[in-house]
Amino acid sequence: MIDIRKLTYKLVAILEDGTQLDISRAAEDLGWEEGEGEIAMRLSFTVHNAKYQGQPLSQLIKPGCITAIIADWGDGTDEVARGTIVDWDTSNSGSSDTFAVLAYDELFNLQKSQDNRYITAGTGTKAAISAVFSDWGIPLGEYTGPDVAHAKTLYKNEFLADIIMDLLDTAVKHGAEKCVVRASKGAASVLKLGSNETIYHFDEDTSLTVTKDAISTQNLITRVKVVGKEDAEGRQPAEAVIDGRTEFGIRQRIYNRQEDDDLGTAKAEAQKILDENGEPENTISFQSPDVPTIRKGDKIHAKTRTREGYFIIKSIQHNAATASMTMGVVPAA
Repeated sequence: MIDIRKLTYKLVAILEDGTQLDISRAAEDLGWEEGEGEIAMRLSFTVHNAKYQGQPLSQLIKPGCITAIIADWGDGTDEVARGTIVDWDTSNSGSSDTFAVLAYDELFNLQKSQDNRYITAGTGTKAAISAVFSDWGIPLGEYTGPDVAHAKTLYKNEFLADIIMDLLDTAVKHGAEKCVVRASKGAASVLKLGSNETIYHFDEDTSLTVTKDAISTQNLITRVKVVGKEDAEGRQPAEAVIDGRTEFGIRQRIYNRQEDDDLGTAKAEAQKILDENGEPENTISFQSPDVPTIRKGDKIHAKTRTREGYFIIKSIQHNAATASMTMGVVPAA
């Protein structure tokens, strides 16, 4: 277990010549995060432009350099974040000479790269995803994700991160468990949600400093009407009505059936709209002292005034300056 009272952080920059330079004392505003809808981890910090062997740090730490954050909690230590610098921004005001750094892990290239990929019928999920990692020079770490056989699929001009997530979503539709894609220590892993061995408990009385729990029906869709082809007077006949959570009132959308779609296909598409937009939006977040080893996709247990149970982390921000973290969560299935 991590004793947060003993928690310290070390920031290391790996220079072009391979030197591993500890810049912890020169850095401030250190943090790292994993956002919802992204697969890459982001690191950010500001560096006071001190000199190392006669050279300003701004001349040594620049885009392309690797940075790593190591956490130490007294009886254990581990690298908790790693990224390559993509943004470097100097600021000089009076006696203040600093530069801000933004870095991302290996998966950032998949978020920024498009490709055309053809998945042959019968290809397994693991093989298809591993091929993407291999083509981009990213080692495969742990894989506990699905391995279902996929139908023939052609991806054209798609971002690679989106291709990976689509493959995993397709596997879920065939009965597989949901997964998280994340990098650690230079390798990419695909892991079942909530598969972490250590599950931390958080309680408002002892470890949660801020809790937020909000429910909104503003964007809710409760009915989809399927309409057919226009007649001579421009009217479109209603061919089907698919109802969802109408107890919240009628929030209707129109689905125009295409000429080459039969009614069954159109109704399935209408149901898909309800599946994606037919439930109240629930936003839950917890703020607590930092546990630097907790990652997006991990399971935690929490007890608040409104909820008690297990939750899956969908986003997380670690703040080394305040030794705190903010977790966006959803109830575990």
